[in-house]
Amino acid sequence: QGSESSKFDCLPPEMPDLITGVVGCLGGLSLGSLRMWIARRNGPPKAGGRAAGVPPSVGFMSPPSHLRREMPASQNVETRVSAEACLTEEPADFEQVKGVPKDLDSERYVDVLGRLMAQSRYLQNNPRLGIHPEERRGVEIVLKELEGLSTKEGGPLIVEELEYVTGRPNLKVTYPGTTSKTVAFVGSHLDVVPADPESWDKDPFKLTVEGDRLYGRGATDCLGHVALLAVFLRQLAIARPKVKQSIVVLIIAAEEGAEKGVGVDMVVKHGKLDECKGGPVFWVDTADSQPCCGSAGAMSWSLKCTGRLFHSGFPHKGINSIELAAEAVKVIQERFYEDFPPLPQEEAYQFATGSHMKPTQMECAKGSFNQICPETTVHGDIRLSPFYEVPDVIRKVAQYVKDINDYIEDLPTRGPWSKFVLPEGTEVQANELSRAKVELKWMGDTDTFEIYAGIAVKLDSEGHKALVQAHRETYGSVQPFSISGTLPLVKMMQKSGFDIQLCGFGLMSVYHGVNEYCLLSGMQKAYQVLLRSICIMEKHL
Repeated sequence: QGSESSKFDCLPPEMPDLITGVVGCLGGLSLGSLRMWIARRNGPPKAGGRAAGVPPSVGFMSPPSHLRREMPASQNVETRVSAEACLTEEPADFEQVKGVPKDLDSERYVDVLGRLMAQSRYLQNNPRLGIHPEERRGVEIVLKELEGLSTKEGGPLIVEELEYVTGRPNLKVTYPGTTSKTVAFVGSHLDVVPADPESWDKDPFKLTVEGDRLYGRGATDCLGHVALLAVFLRQLAIARPKVKQSIVVLIIAAEEGAEKGVGVDMVVKHGKLDECKGGPVFWVDTADSQPCCGSAGAMSWSLKCTGRLFHSGFPHKGINSIELAAEAVKVIQERFYEDFPPLPQEEAYQFATGSHMKPTQMECAKGSFNQICPETTVHGDIRLSPFYEVPDVIRKVAQYVKDINDYIEDLPTRGPWSKFVLPEGTEVQANELSRAKVELKWMGDTDTFEIYAGIAVKLDSEGHKALVQAHRETYGSVQPFSISGTLPLVKMMQKSGFDIQLCGFGLMSVYHGVNEYCLLSGMQKAYQVLLRSICIMEKHL
């Protein structure tokens, strides 16, 4: 009797081994599950070696744990993504923004996008390759589009350049309302991923129009959205409707390069978006013209496995780092999936997968085919559900690697001659190992991984309901979804008190791809979604 954790405390120490023998006679199918129970009963491996009678696999099994799983307080597993969500019973009333055209000025949109695309060569961003963007070039184009409409020029728009690194400003534009309520459109960015002109059929740094398709680097991610918001602001400012909620647009720098101290992180740090906590913040940088309800976090890692170089005819005198890498990654993955299993919330948010950890590349020390490889490095990533926390993963994976090193003699080997610890008396040189070693390296610090943490939007938010309703009214139907891809900064902003909602109108099929394009018809519909979202929320106030 007693609690679950103390139920078997009355067993004598030798009892697990006795039961193991009995079950072994009955069949190996049950033995694995019993060993798992024994591992959990004995807890984590102890310093100085394995306890007597404990199976070798114990060192590589995780004890029960209670990880921090974050979910908005207003959410529960019964709360699910719904295509029927709505904020008002009536459809959007465009009279709420009286005078604003219901349709996008398509000719002006193509012109603005063309001018942005002509600068896209200078907007490429990949700090690891030494490529840094000049976002000011894009800002100047947007400012030109809004010329004569700022408060300094007698217009209604409050225009602010928020520059924290020279030449790389963010651009904030506010259309004031009559109350403290806000609706914000944030996240559309001026930097783009690099493009190789040799692999494109079109010039990636020039807008090419072919029917409905608008080709060029950034058309989908994210200059197409920047042009959309610039034209939207122009049409709004010219009409000058009286609105209750202030409409805020923030076009950001430094989205593509995993950089800190340049973009929206600094805008938030300096309190320049604090007023936007008074309403939804639509992050306009996803794709496929549907509300996105969640994204996964991204964490990259490397695992260096070091053995001993030797002639391949004598495997008992070498330590095969390739075999070590295979076995170590297997143990790490198995323990990861024990500790970070699928959760009901992920299914409720319509994620296609839960958290996953996998290798994606492998490097081996160069040598001859008749030499046992002494060093192998495996690279990979983790895509983490928004319902788990980054520090938990870092702590757990570090423990997996420590346990492998502490109990490396128990790691399964390939055949009778393979081993990860050389027999005593084996002659080794000063710079050689007689015991294999596994080293983990995270490709980023905790702060960087927190920037790329996943998000689950608040499904009971007025902004979410208005966004789903606006999509349904614009397209005739709606299919909210969640993805295991990653968006930077959104979880950080949600934790800072912003009601982040996700949407975007490019094409996932060409995201960061060769011959990237967007559809003009898609951006025409996007304009209507933005306008309807504002009207629905105006009506609701």
